[in-house]
Amino acid sequence: MAVALAEAGADVALAARAKPELEETAHQAEAHGVRALVLPTDVAEYAAVERLMSETVTALGRLDIVINNSGIAKVAPVAEASLDDWQAILGVNLSGVFHGCKAAAPYLIRQGSGKIINLASVLAVVGLPGYAMYAATKGGVISLTKALGVEWARHNIQVNAIAPGWFVTDMNEAAFADPKVHERLTRDIPARRTGRLEEIGPLAVFLAGRGSDFMTGQTIFLDGGHTAA
Repeated sequence: MAVALAEAGADVALAARAKPELEETAHQAEAHGVRALVLPTDVAEYAAVERLMSETVTALGRLDIVINNSGIAKVAPVAEASLDDWQAILGVNLSGVFHGCKAAAPYLIRQGSGKIINLASVLAVVGLPGYAMYAATKGGVISLTKALGVEWARHNIQVNAIAPGWFVTDMNEAAFADPKVHERLTRDIPARRTGRLEEIGPLAVFLAGRGSDFMTGQTIFLDGGHTAA
């Protein structure tokens, strides 16, 4: 998503806990002639997210687009999960999104414009054993997106969400390497495949651009037809 936005001409501030991955993405973004900041951040800490927004505005001059994309998961039945597991997933997946929205609010409301894109998941509406904690946080992201879209419409701020289906990432590639798991998770997808990472970027660019100015509070499922079947 960051590289797609850079290709569309946006300067980007990249935030995550792992600095090497941020630097790699920054190089890809800078290849398109834009500025790319590397700002290691733990989104579960509100003060860190406030600092992220402040440093972004100081370095780049303004804030127009916020993508709340950090997420973690632990596959475990609720009966066997620890309260620490729950708090960790809640802190990143839902509180992290709330932190990103709230910390951006002063800048976006003051200028009377902005785009917020939250990352939900197909599992917010499709049940899968072992993912109850993750699913609950992603359902919360959809509800937060809907309510905030209504709340901030008067400020000309559009708040929407992308709910990806199954995409192979660093977080789940070990599971998808198992042919049985891969077959189980893709058999409910009419497209009969997982998503490609490069398919998310253009949707993020659309939601960040003028073409979505009359669209807010919505969640787009990018899932190969999974939720439509």
